[in-house]
Amino acid sequence: MSAFTLALAQYRIERLDSFAQWEARIARWVGDAAGHGAQLLVFPEYGAMDLASLDPASMGDLQGSLRFVAGLIDRIDAHHKALAQAHGVHILAASLPCPLSDGRVVNRARLFTPKGSIGIQDKIVMTRFERERWMIDGGDTIRLFRTTLGPIGISICYDVEFPLIARAQAEAGAALILAPSCTDTMQGYWRVRIGAQARALEGQCFVAQAPTVGIAPWSPVLDENYGAAGLFAPPDGDAPDDGILALGELGAGQWVYGTVDPARVARWREAGAVRPFRHWPEQLAGATSAPLGCEIVALD
Repeated sequence: MSAFTLALAQYRIERLDSFAQWEARIARWVGDAAGHGAQLLVFPEYGAMDLASLDPASMGDLQGSLRFVAGLIDRIDAHHKALAQAHGVHILAASLPCPLSDGRVVNRARLFTPKGSIGIQDKIVMTRFERERWMIDGGDTIRLFRTTLGPIGISICYDVEFPLIARAQAEAGAALILAPSCTDTMQGYWRVRIGAQARALEGQCFVAQAPTVGIAPWSPVLDENYGAAGLFAPPDGDAPDDGILALGELGAGQWVYGTVDPARVARWREAGAVRPFRHWPEQLAGATSAPLGCEIVALD
């Protein structure tokens, strides 16, 4: 597997006038990143919620906004699938509320490949806001996606603050873990970023964060958005001393580009000054709980 360019969206939340306007906007974002040679494009958690601005009846209603956007899933996904195929890129679409057949609603990210395959990862651990106000449930399956770019895991926002989720993905083979995020305070942004950098350290792999940004007082869901996109590595070997490979301008609407080389992960794990990935089991001396499993999904 060769090195490739990764594009991380600092996606500014803006009010929309029509679904066609949203389609054109996403097409511009994808076209810009593809034009810069990016092969994997990452949009943030809940970025699709800007579409709630198309429904005046639910504008001030949190649950109404969630239901409205959930009703657009098929059209949203068709657009991303077409763009991935047209530009020959992988796209992690912005996550959104997805109703399940059993009545639950999950926060779902979807990974689209150039050949039309789609992989899904639901957020596992819900924040208090999601649990208590949004009534969104956690998913029950951690996945690893085997792609032509290499093995990829997705740990959505709060999930990347928990080591065992990313650990399951790393043990299954992930060289890159994507952490799309949506945080309404700087503290929230730093919690996710610190989690992402910690997971890069522990797993000796690449971890990438892509946030929503901007102030949207019209939205009951995304009224405040703070953060900067970043690509992180373990601070060891040929990586920077602080482990930061790329970092955006705080709050700016932009793509942030970085290079991911899966071969570096093998070098970090084998020749690192320390080997936290290999030495992980040693901290479990005397523990009896079994490790989390990870479902493997092959995407062409």
